[in-house]
Amino acid sequence: MSTQKIQNTKIAGIPAVIAGADTDEGFLFIHGKMGCKEEALDFAERAVPKGFQVAGIDLPEHGSRKNEAEKLVPWTAVPEILAIYRDLSARWKKVHVRANSIGALLSMYALQNEQLGKTLFVSPLVDMEQLILGMMAQSGVTETMLEQKGEIETDFEETLSWKYLSWVRSNPLVWNRPSEILYGTNDNLTGKNTIEQFCVKNACRLTTVENGEHWFHTEEQLKALHDWEERELKR
Repeated sequence: MSTQKIQNTKIAGIPAVIAGADTDEGFLFIHGKMGCKEEALDFAERAVPKGFQVAGIDLPEHGSRKNEAEKLVPWTAVPEILAIYRDLSARWKKVHVRANSIGALLSMYALQNEQLGKTLFVSPLVDMEQLILGMMAQSGVTETMLEQKGEIETDFEETLSWKYLSWVRSNPLVWNRPSEILYGTNDNLTGKNTIEQFCVKNACRLTTVENGEHWFHTEEQLKALHDWEERELKR
């Protein structure tokens, strides 16, 4: 990326990095858990030469926001993503989205009623209620216990939250927008049936990577990811 313009800035008050020269269209890149805005720079290596700018943001509790008060919960992150999208819409004629994992889920909640270009999702979480209920079962936590305590820490460093579960149930995900999805067959957070049903319901094109995991990180997995990005950027 050393030959390309990189700008550290804020978008709608949120720490951001923008790669590439000014242009008419660009990608909003939204990282997943344990990620940061700088992950957008890897994607920019493929997107910028094709004429796109790329803007990466830090979600609450991530990157340069680790010590801030805001938590990575949908009622905080969803309005932020919408505000960022609207800021970028004033900058670009067309806003595309490239998002990972929970970043994909939050972007779908935030942007379900907005005008978007390409939407490229890697290992998207598409059924948060099912995921929470699975973690509860794994930890031996009942709904009554969670409602009474509000929050319960698990052995696998996840905090179960009654408010979070209630929010998800009160806000069913309505996407209904053709999107491109990359999914690893060994994804331990989203089952194959779950992602396939989501793709059928929402007219999304599913590309599967044999032995791919939720987090694409091995040399082989990253090659599959980069090849997929190249194809979708050209489509």
